[in-house]
Amino acid sequence: MRILGIDPGSRLTGYGLIEGRGNHLRHVDNGVIATSSKDPLPQRLKIIHDGVAALIEEFHPEAMAIESVFLAKNAQSALKLGHARASAIIAGVNAGLPVAEYSALQVKSAVVGYGKAAKSQVQQMVKTLLNLPEISQEDAADALAVAICHFHSRPLNNQLARLQAATGRRRETRR
Repeated sequence: MRILGIDPGSRLTGYGLIEGRGNHLRHVDNGVIATSSKDPLPQRLKIIHDGVAALIEEFHPEAMAIESVFLAKNAQSALKLGHARASAIIAGVNAGLPVAEYSALQVKSAVVGYGKAAKSQVQQMVKTLLNLPEISQEDAADALAVAICHFHSRPLNNQLARLQAATGRRRETRR
């Protein structure tokens, strides 16, 4: 399964693509979609959307995972981050991809095993898990971590979907 991970930001949106087969992970690509703070917000959002859409078209992922908004310096920053997330999510949804959202705590737990791990620990584990010599951008490492989190969360997500489907069927038969 090929997964596109996104670490959203209004100036730098990190992306990471991994491929997983069985328990093995393989790095495909990573980087950032950069916007200029001189551009108005709508233009930056278009750049993010178009950048994610181009990645989807080039690499054909089967799923997209994105980090949830969890912390911002102020309300204005939180709004801009939310807009950046929405631009990336819309690109994924428009391409027909299932889009999963994970908190920073979930990502750190999945990658490091500890939800309050330092960024440096996450980066080191990403390098180790994907057998990379280095990751050039912090945002790209975070995006790869989101993709790894989704890969490791799939069995749980599948179990939850089956449980919800079974619960829904039982409700229908009671009517």
